[in-house]
Amino acid sequence: MSNPDSFIDEVNEEVRRDKLFAVFRRYGWIGISVVILLVGGAAFSEWQKAKERDAAEKAGNAIQTAMTLDSAEARAAALAEADVTGEASAVAAMLRSNELYEAGDIDGAAAALEALATDAAIPENYRQMARLKLVILRGADMPASERRAILEPMSAAGQVFAMLASEQLALIDLEEGNTQAAVDRLNAIVASAEATAGLRQRVSQLIVALGAEDAL
Repeated sequence: MSNPDSFIDEVNEEVRRDKLFAVFRRYGWIGISVVILLVGGAAFSEWQKAKERDAAEKAGNAIQTAMTLDSAEARAAALAEADVTGEASAVAAMLRSNELYEAGDIDGAAAALEALATDAAIPENYRQMARLKLVILRGADMPASERRAILEPMSAAGQVFAMLASEQLALIDLEEGNTQAAVDRLNAIVASAEATAGLRQRVSQLIVALGAEDAL
């Protein structure tokens, strides 16, 4: 004769198994869907990364090929035709501006920088760099008021090119005959922790040339 407790345990086990199967039949699709989503999401992520790597490699190759050409005109033309997007297009535009400048096409170089500076699809740091280079490139050919309008927002604390923008503003002060304002800006640059060693040295030399005391 079998053990009643063992028999009851077996019955309970069967009941639990039946309940488990019933729950799985009713809700198992949820778990399967989650697994599919996780696997599919990981696969898509890897595909996206691979696609971005391929695009970056193609862009890099196109720019590198353009820069190996013999003349500045040829390099500028190749960079204009390069199939690049995003940050790579900003790099290509900046290099193209340099090549146009080297070729003597100042207006073309400025136009390339202006296009980059106003391209909303490009990260802001590249647009600011283009504005800064445009101000330097145009120099006195651009009205001081326009240069100030570009540089003042860039010189605010925390901006990527704040120190370089401040240096250019100091040069505009000197251009307008406001030596004290220029010296004040230059001393502020020397005293700033954000200024690079090279910028401090350049600014300090200008302060000395102006016959003013260095902030350090």
